[in-house]
Amino acid sequence: MDEKTAVPIAIKIQTKVFQNDDFSEHIIETTGQMIRIKDVLYLRYNEEMDGIQSKVPVTIKIMSDGQVQLIRSGDVRMKLRFVYQEKQETIYNTPYGMMDIATFTNNMRVSLRDKPYSGDVTIDYDLFGGSEKMGVYHMELSFTT
Repeated sequence: MDEKTAVPIAIKIQTKVFQNDDFSEHIIETTGQMIRIKDVLYLRYNEEMDGIQSKVPVTIKIMSDGQVQLIRSGDVRMKLRFVYQEKQETIYNTPYGMMDIATFTNNMRVSLRDKPYSGDVTIDYDLFGGSEKMGVYHMELSFTT
């Protein structure tokens, strides 16, 4: 894949959320773009979110050292960073205000393939609001050109 050339991709993201005694599952199937700049792979797509009228631009950065970032911009802004067995703090910006949040990545796996260029990312993490654990998340992302 040429560097800095956007390539169309199909993306599927399945997120399972465990909060207190509740369970929910969210599945997104959409199209987007993949761009490689140096050692970083960028996946970009637009996501529809409950309560937000416009689609939210999302970028997923996959770094060569295995770290992954999920960045949402627009009315809802946040940058979640996933590093194996580390807690990462950030700020979640919503139309209603800002909130300190953090992730602790319990497990993650990144697998990238050539011909066709595709990949799978699996991340298990805890989400915290301040010092309170808000839930346990299991996210599976797959993409292909």
